[in-house]
Amino acid sequence: MAEGVSDQVRERLRSLPSVQTLSDSLGDVGEASVVTSCVRRAIEEARIEILAGRSGTDVVARARELIGAEHRQAMAPVINATGIVLHTGLGRAPMAPEAVWALAGVASGYAPVEIDIESGKRNKRSDSVRGLLRSLTGAESATVVNNNAGALVLTLSTLAKGRDVVVSRGELIEIGGSFRLPDVIESGGAVLRGVGTTNKTRLADYERAIGDGSGAILKMHTSNYRIEGFTQSASIDELASLGSAHGVPVIHDTGSGLLSESGHPAISDDEPDAAASIAAGADLVIFSGDKLLGGPQAGVIAGRRELIERIEANPLARALRVDKLVLAALEATLRLYRDHPGEIDRRIPVRAMLRTPVHELERRARSIAERLIVPDHARAEVLVGIDGFVGGGSAPADAIESAGLRIRSTSISESEIGRRLRLGQPRVVGRVVDNSVVLDLRAVLPDQDEGIIRALEASLESA
Repeated sequence: MAEGVSDQVRERLRSLPSVQTLSDSLGDVGEASVVTSCVRRAIEEARIEILAGRSGTDVVARARELIGAEHRQAMAPVINATGIVLHTGLGRAPMAPEAVWALAGVASGYAPVEIDIESGKRNKRSDSVRGLLRSLTGAESATVVNNNAGALVLTLSTLAKGRDVVVSRGELIEIGGSFRLPDVIESGGAVLRGVGTTNKTRLADYERAIGDGSGAILKMHTSNYRIEGFTQSASIDELASLGSAHGVPVIHDTGSGLLSESGHPAISDDEPDAAASIAAGADLVIFSGDKLLGGPQAGVIAGRRELIERIEANPLARALRVDKLVLAALEATLRLYRDHPGEIDRRIPVRAMLRTPVHELERRARSIAERLIVPDHARAEVLVGIDGFVGGGSAPADAIESAGLRIRSTSISESEIGRRLRLGQPRVVGRVVDNSVVLDLRAVLPDQDEGIIRALEASLESA
């Protein structure tokens, strides 16, 4: 034992149970190797606390907590009470029931991923959704890969490997997680040719940059930031005319997954859509299958048939391909758009959440607060007029008025309440704001309100 340790500390250290004793006292709580590992960690944590002069953790309770964490499934459902509808950390878009049923239907068995059912012959993986994407975007053809960034890398690798990609300096975005457009272009084997300035890029800037070494003109939707004030940019139809005149394909990465003009009150009129870009003359349009489209994570490439065929022939396409689950869910989602165009804002959960009026969220928040049984040390307050967001890199500057609950306690810290909510049954993820926990109902489904009540009451129980 270390020098300078007091007799009291020595005694407390000796009182710690052995690994075997603590394991036996817990009973049958899981696989022996998992229990032993968690018990060792709990004892070591208690030892560190004692040596630091602190009271030390309850070693039995801590061991049970660690064992529970080991047995808790990581990918389990959570209630999103952050107010961010397309929360990347929480999997972005919840899918429509039709997509979930389609996914479940193929998950436990087989599906015609690369077989044409009518002829029995081999076909291409994207054939199940190609026709739907053509009819919804007006494109000659389309293909699907694992995500939007993958779609861009694959496209540039096919059309501009070793050649220049002309892009405005004002559109050199960082997608997230330090994933930057210049790096994406480089990973596709292309060479970045930035033109214009951060706030102003004219059509003439693109024209001066085009030469024999140009592989593509790329227009990026700045989906996670906005430049305002003294600005200028070239439109997609201007770029399409320029590209056509010089024989250089024009790629429009619209990002957010908007298929056509939405008329949705929470979606800006400035948000580009795939159908409009195709109509304006873009050779290829790239967008997400989730986000505002409301389907599974995927990257869609739509446009000229000849270019799509070249992209699908690229060996990299195999590394980025989607599986039967994504195809089934995406097909079901696209069928909703095709067959029920007037009901999309109701049948696609993301769009329904964004459209819910704030007075309805306030009504639900008051109902939760009235039914909630809180101990004396806690208080639940209804909040109205708080800011929710679309999220997922969409509508970065546009807040959506929302409503929810603020939870405070005099005996449990806000961080501990938040932790208990995240680990509870059901799991609830909220925001810690101004020494309180805020649960925003903008992205909470109505049938999850009872779960909010159960989770809150359990999290506010005194330790």
